[in-house]
Amino acid sequence: MTVNEASNEAASKDQFFKELAELSERMIAAHGKEFSMGALVLAARFIAENKPFDRSATTQ
Repeated sequence: MTVNEASNEAASKDQFFKELAELSERMIAAHGKEFSMGALVLAARFIAENKPFDRSATTQ
């Protein structure tokens, strides 16, 4: 990986962290910290277990 590629990857990851923080703040404001934490943990479980995020994919 070149220095430029590493820099681009770091910038991309930083943008995702920013988006995740903004989403978390909106979820906390709307539904509280417990909901926000639960939703993020559930998302992490879906990623770890290779489950689809789309509900229609699980009901077909």
